[in-house]
Amino acid sequence: MKQLELFPISTEIKDGQLTIAGHVLAALAEKYRTPLYVYDRATLDAAVQEYKSALASFYPSAATVTYAGKSFLCTAIAQWTQRHSLMLDCTGEGEIAIAVAGGVPRKNILVHGVNKSDDDLKTAVKHAATIVVDNLNELQQLENLRRNSEFPDLWLRLLPGVTVTTHHAHTQTGHHDSKFGMTREELLEAAAFCKANGLPLKGLHFHQGSNFRDPEPLIPAIELALELASEIGFSGDWHFCPGGGWGVAYHEDELPHPAIQSYVRGIAEAVLEGCQQRGLNLPHLHLEPGRSLVARAGVAIYRVGAVKRRAHKNWVLVDGGMADNPRYALYGARYSCLAVSAPGEERSEVISVAGPFCESGDVLFEDLPMPPLKEGDLIAVPVSGAYHLSMSSNYNGARRPAVVWLEDGLAKLIQRRETAADLLARDV
Repeated sequence: MKQLELFPISTEIKDGQLTIAGHVLAALAEKYRTPLYVYDRATLDAAVQEYKSALASFYPSAATVTYAGKSFLCTAIAQWTQRHSLMLDCTGEGEIAIAVAGGVPRKNILVHGVNKSDDDLKTAVKHAATIVVDNLNELQQLENLRRNSEFPDLWLRLLPGVTVTTHHAHTQTGHHDSKFGMTREELLEAAAFCKANGLPLKGLHFHQGSNFRDPEPLIPAIELALELASEIGFSGDWHFCPGGGWGVAYHEDELPHPAIQSYVRGIAEAVLEGCQQRGLNLPHLHLEPGRSLVARAGVAIYRVGAVKRRAHKNWVLVDGGMADNPRYALYGARYSCLAVSAPGEERSEVISVAGPFCESGDVLFEDLPMPPLKEGDLIAVPVSGAYHLSMSSNYNGARRPAVVWLEDGLAKLIQRRETAADLLARDV
């Protein structure tokens, strides 16, 4: 069954039931209710190991994997990153607070953000080892905040003006008219400001997009960044990060999952050759995968509430949707699914799955062959680990789902389901 290749690596069908890490999904749904998100540790661990092995094979100098917190972050995920000695990329005060609560040490906290507030910067100066600077105004703010010897290292974010191919323009970040980062001229001005004011400029960063499959467009951006590194005069121990964004397969038509090794090899070879040509010391290389570490590890489980069979469309309505997964509404993302019970039955019907919210865009996927479903059945949507819960909302008074961590012999609640009381907690 090809759809199983989209699910976590510990997924099996046992006695006609879909299981992950030995846990029967129907039993988990009964215990924790639906919508429910589950995360498989074995899949997370395997992805980290694949990145580390590829870096060890292709890059002969220091290299670090940084988990992109924006893909999904809670205290349990923050704790998991430290079991692998990962750096944690935080965007702003809120994600920094989660990292600190999860026990991430200062040396492993890196802070991003395109328009950091004063509170974001104050929190970053207090807790982070590295701040990626997005603009010249931010540099001035940081200069005003410098008070002690523990001031973070600074990297400058380059706008490379080169895009990667993604499934939607909203997931591209490196093109000329992007809101992110600094142009070549702005970046050189920022570097001069750092030098004039004694700020600890230690590296360069860029990011071109999210969920791409071809590393080739990274090469000209790497070339531009290394040319700037040479012009700035980086020497000794300096840092370079060409971002993240490597893709995963969301639908069986997109299989196989893009190979992490080809992504890492393309970057490593470009950095090695570019530094050799310019006489640059090899930088400490950083990669920032989020989606390609965590997306496949997560599965969303929904319960069918109603089925509407019509002449041209079969709607299966479930108890979650755009409030916990806005990716279809935002940019038409494609998904697949399996029935939790008897997933191997003949796929004799074409269905579209939508949620309970008052928007026509509240759709999870359309026109997918499936066995006939009825009220009360459960479906499992794979590749739900990234950019679902981190972009979720309380639209229509929705309460965010519970999240359960799965290992062999362990099913642990790591985020409880929101309640109506939570919705009222901020009201005054």
